[in-house]
Amino acid sequence: MQFEMQKAIMLAENINNFIKFVHKTHANKNSVYVNVDKVYQMKLIMEEFQYQIIADELIRINRFSWDGKYTHYLVNRFQEGHDIIEEYVKNNYDDLFIFSGRLYTLKNLVLSFSKKKRY
Repeated sequence: MQFEMQKAIMLAENINNFIKFVHKTHANKNSVYVNVDKVYQMKLIMEEFQYQIIADELIRINRFSWDGKYTHYLVNRFQEGHDIIEEYVKNNYDDLFIFSGRLYTLKNLVLSFSKKKRY
C-alpha cells in the first residue's frame, strides 16, 4: 500500500500546485494570455468543490498509513470538480489554454486510482 499512499500524496501536491497556479494567474491582471474573468470563474469552481480541503485531507490521511475508502472518496469528490473545470476549459480554450497541461496531468493521476483503466 506504500505505492497507493505515494500516488495520493502526489495527487494532493499537484492539486495544491494547480490551486496556486490559478490564484497566481488571477492575481496577474496584466496577463496577455488569459481572460481574468474566466480564470475567476475557475477559481470559484475550485472553491465550491473545496479543492484545498481535499488536497490537505489527502496528505493528512496518507502520511503514515493507507485509508483506501476515504482516499477514493476524496479522489471522487475531486474528480467531480475536475470534470466541470475541464469542460469549462474546453469550451473556452482560446482564453484558458494555459491550464490544459495541468488538467491533463491531474486527470491521469485521478485515473490511476480507478479500478478500470479508461483510455
